[in-house]
Amino acid sequence: MYPVPRRRWRIAFLLGLGVLVNYFDRVNLSVSQAALHAEFGISIVTFGYLLSSYSLTYALLQLPVGVLLDRFGVKKIGRFSTLLWSAASFGAAASTGVAGLFSARFLLGVGEAPTFPANAKAIGYWFPTQERSLATAIFDSAAKFSSAIGVPVIGVLLLHFGWRWSFAATGFISFAYFLLFYGIYRDPSEDSKLSDAERQFLAEGGAQAERPPGAAKGASLGYLLRQRKVIGLATGFAAYNYTFYLLLTWLPSYLSIAMHIDLLHSVMYTSVPWVFATVTDLFVGGWLVDALVRRGWNASRVRQIVLAVGTSLGLGIVGAAYSHTPATALFWISVSIGGLGAAAPVAWSIPSLIAPRESVGKVGGIINFGNQIAAIAAPIITGYIAAATHSFAWAFAAAAAFLLVGVGGYVLLLGPIEPIPEPV
Repeated sequence: MYPVPRRRWRIAFLLGLGVLVNYFDRVNLSVSQAALHAEFGISIVTFGYLLSSYSLTYALLQLPVGVLLDRFGVKKIGRFSTLLWSAASFGAAASTGVAGLFSARFLLGVGEAPTFPANAKAIGYWFPTQERSLATAIFDSAAKFSSAIGVPVIGVLLLHFGWRWSFAATGFISFAYFLLFYGIYRDPSEDSKLSDAERQFLAEGGAQAERPPGAAKGASLGYLLRQRKVIGLATGFAAYNYTFYLLLTWLPSYLSIAMHIDLLHSVMYTSVPWVFATVTDLFVGGWLVDALVRRGWNASRVRQIVLAVGTSLGLGIVGAAYSHTPATALFWISVSIGGLGAAAPVAWSIPSLIAPRESVGKVGGIINFGNQIAAIAAPIITGYIAAATHSFAWAFAAAAAFLLVGVGGYVLLLGPIEPIPEPV
């Protein structure tokens, strides 16, 4: 018997590259605070609102984007959105004031809003159920890896060429990705080079059947929002994203303030947990889950265990709150984000496993809407708690409490990972 061709994997790597570019676009502002203050006199408070402006449009569009994806398909929405990424970065590079920067960040949120729901939908089309965790991990781990390398790379560009060229560089990278996506991405039914053997492999392995975009409306948002499984998945994933964004935005400051590490070393140390999370994302949440499923383990149970255990390991953030040395703090933070990293690709693979027909985009949009509310809340709540208590201990404890709620969502509401009944 001949081995099955592996054309589907180029789609997974294409989506992963897109997430990497996504996060380069997101972090370029975070390293530009001093330069923007010198150029436009932007205060710390204004800069904080500028950082949040991206998340605002990103969050508001999650539910509409899910509907649009199910209506028009991954290819059309993906092409349009990737073009907007580069336009937003070029717009920031050309800004002549604060208003222009806000407009560019709002546009970036619009352009990147479809990314994760679209990826979840594409993986459902392109991969059988026994390969879906690794395929998802490839794009999800890119978010962790980009956090490890994005700040230093963009920082070097800014230091050597100025903040405008750092934004322009991400604009060029984004436009190059748009051309790549335009040339490569097709749904399986449109890919003339997809072999009959691989097409049969996908169908027999449980890949989602395609329907022409717009041919079916799928389940309504109201119907999906009433489903226990959707509520449980959204709750668990929002808890994950709260801690993810807490560490993404506050980790360098925590190491600098609580551990008394200078800024240069705090940026270097910040990379350690993100590299570890990249590894657990790929090899535990991705490869190991699929390997166990292929060996005959109960697929639903394997995924439930990884979700619950990985999210529970996120509670390691409490250990960091009471650490007295950088090494101990980094150990507990690595445990926390490593466990969450293992759970994340499993969670992102679930919309395509539980959604009714032509509803993966909507389920993904609901999930990512909850994620982005948590992403907006985490930096703000952490800042208020740290300012009031002069410590990160209670801020980390708040994240741990939310993680416990998330574990409950996975265990008590999501339950067995099986399709939601079709609406009558």
